[in-house]
Amino acid sequence: MAWAATTAYNAQAQSKESSLWDASMPALQLKSSTRLEEVIAPALRDQLPSYIKAEQITGQADINSVLEGGAELRRADTVIRADRVEYTVADDTVNAQGNVHINRGGNVYQGTALKLQVDAFQGDFTDATYQFLETQGHGNADRIEFIDRDNTIVYQATYTTCLRDDAASWTPDWVIRAKRIELDRVEDVGVAYGGTLEFKGVPIIPVPAMSFPLSDKRKSGLLPPTIGIDSVSGVEYSQPYYWNIAPNRDATITPTLMSKRGVSLGTEFRYLEPTYRGALDLEFTPNDKLRDRDRWAYNWKHATSLATPIGGIGLNWNLTRVSDDNYWRDFSRMPGNSDSFGQSNQRLLSSDGYLSWSSGKHSVSLYAQKWQVLQDIDAPIAPPFNRVPQLQWRYNTDAWAVKGWDVNMMAETTRFEADTWDGRKHQDNGQRSYGLLQVSRPVLLSGGFVTPKVQLHTSNYQFEDFSATRPRSKSFSIPTLSLDSGLVYERDTTLRGRGYTQTLEPRAFYTYTPYRDQSMVPLYDTALTDFNFGSIYSENSYTGRDRIADNHLLTIGVTTRYLKPEDGSEVARLGIAQRLRFEDQRVGLGYDALGKKGWSDILVGGGITWNSRWSTDGLVQYNRDTQRTARSSISARYTPGPYKTLSAAYRFQREDSLQIANQGSEQVDFGWQWPLNAGRTNAFGEATGGGRWYSVGRLNYSMYDKKLVDAIVGFEYDSCCWIGRVVVERMQNSRNDSNTRLLFQIEFVGLSRLSLGADPLRSLQEFVPGYRPLRDHAGTTPSRFSNYD
Repeated sequence: MAWAATTAYNAQAQSKESSLWDASMPALQLKSSTRLEEVIAPALRDQLPSYIKAEQITGQADINSVLEGGAELRRADTVIRADRVEYTVADDTVNAQGNVHINRGGNVYQGTALKLQVDAFQGDFTDATYQFLETQGHGNADRIEFIDRDNTIVYQATYTTCLRDDAASWTPDWVIRAKRIELDRVEDVGVAYGGTLEFKGVPIIPVPAMSFPLSDKRKSGLLPPTIGIDSVSGVEYSQPYYWNIAPNRDATITPTLMSKRGVSLGTEFRYLEPTYRGALDLEFTPNDKLRDRDRWAYNWKHATSLATPIGGIGLNWNLTRVSDDNYWRDFSRMPGNSDSFGQSNQRLLSSDGYLSWSSGKHSVSLYAQKWQVLQDIDAPIAPPFNRVPQLQWRYNTDAWAVKGWDVNMMAETTRFEADTWDGRKHQDNGQRSYGLLQVSRPVLLSGGFVTPKVQLHTSNYQFEDFSATRPRSKSFSIPTLSLDSGLVYERDTTLRGRGYTQTLEPRAFYTYTPYRDQSMVPLYDTALTDFNFGSIYSENSYTGRDRIADNHLLTIGVTTRYLKPEDGSEVARLGIAQRLRFEDQRVGLGYDALGKKGWSDILVGGGITWNSRWSTDGLVQYNRDTQRTARSSISARYTPGPYKTLSAAYRFQREDSLQIANQGSEQVDFGWQWPLNAGRTNAFGEATGGGRWYSVGRLNYSMYDKKLVDAIVGFEYDSCCWIGRVVVERMQNSRNDSNTRLLFQIEFVGLSRLSLGADPLRSLQEFVPGYRPLRDHAGTTPSRFSNYD
């Protein structure tokens, strides 16, 4: 390589010397050498020469060579060293004795005697040790048989990923002892026959035949089991099995034994094709002993996207159903949704499907949605309305008639039906047809913008049941005018000794919607929007189509930001906004507090990224009349390094606030992942050697109720070649009841690979902000040059 660089340098110098008067001639540049390719192509491998080195070399040219004293033969990515090497050119065979060392692509073998056909990589190695580059898996063997470049058989062998230290008494924490281990480097799979798996010197599992990975590739096999103690289900044992069906399909099959319930089977099947993808999650518990019935649940998510000559066609569905009303209370997770932190949200299960077509500015969709309500006798829920179905057409353009005009049109018709409740049919079932015409003319200025907008909402309701107090049908036509405007000023400034670009962004938003009495119309899909910096600059106070608020108001606000001039990233943000209502609001939902004439609460919010470790965010809603805070939240996160994160949040909402009456709450939320001892770590913060303890968890405490609402607390131990976890979950089922689980899990690194859905890892990933699974550094496969001889 040095010669190549020198030659290129000399050639470049000569070129410059011969063309001193020709400045247009391009300069020569160095090119990367094919000798440093990560994988050497078979066609190139046959052309590569062999290099030999020793203290004494004898033999016949082009026939054989005998190397003695520090003997070395090097070809492509293979290096052979020994005390004595005999090399026969005709059959490309090496016989080596004494301190034999082989490095092939970073994988190292050492032993006493070797016979090997170098290019074919066929031969035998006696009294050998081996170590693989990617997994750091290693072991001893009486004999190693090299079948070819990709297949090896190791006899009377051991295998472990525990790193050896310098102590003479060192023994691995876990090891496989087998009569035979077959290693396939094409599939990167090893299969051990006739042995046992030992942990801490104790045989724990007989191994008549067991496969394990030789890299981070997906492979079929057992995942780490989970042992748990559940306050409802008793002692649980789950043993997931991962099935790598194809590169684009896989499945995780998890049988579970529960001492109080019996046996259950969970299956998650995933598929990915060029035009569609999806996942099917199934749970089945036959003859649940506690409920004396079969229990089941499923979730099927599917998405299809097709490009056709007539436009794009999409078909999506998300189907979720469970067997009974108590499922959410008895089981920790709903299929397709791992949300168990606040399980009360899972009492409403939606199944929906969506068929769409789009071409140019037009799009048409057909949507259907049906709810399953898991009722609780102590806290019943009125069933939401099903959409059976909804047909919608949209027209969107940003250049219609006159350049610069934005025109959006939408029309839809929806059949709403609610399931019977308390044996009664819902009286508000009906058909709603809705149309929206929206025209705006954005004007973009060098330092700001002005956007006038006109909207026309039209609605028609056809009711299934009608009476003297309710007509058979009702129609509305409601216009809305709005004007949005803002300025953006910038200046260079200095903060804490560093230069930034500071912006000042004042904004004014005016909207007017006349009053229309909509009280006789049911709430099919409408709810109050949250009062935040997004909704305060919007025309309507509600989501959905059933209420168009009679807003006549002006919103004024200002935001300032600090930006890094080199990349424009935001370092700090502070904003304040307030509404001035010119008339009392009269349109409402019946349970919300209507806006009064005059100034609204003041909204103040901001965030600071102090550095790569610290960040904070805050929001305050302040009532000037009562001179009290109506709502506030503040959060902070500290992430100083790998597997180190702390997060804290405080949320407060006063009763009888201006948004929703009688919804007071005050909660503190704290989450963390933190090492408990120093230990030796690598570049990823992982234990290397004696091991490292981590604490992880999240606590949600209600100061309003003076009790812990939900909690997950765990400990993890990383001992270089195995990871242990113990996690305690306490989840609130209702105001008075909770469910507690204690989960244990052990993972042998390099032997079993965790999937995303592994329990309790799933809970930690979902509910601990900033949690990072130990040894999560995908895409860091070491290069063969990192172990280069």
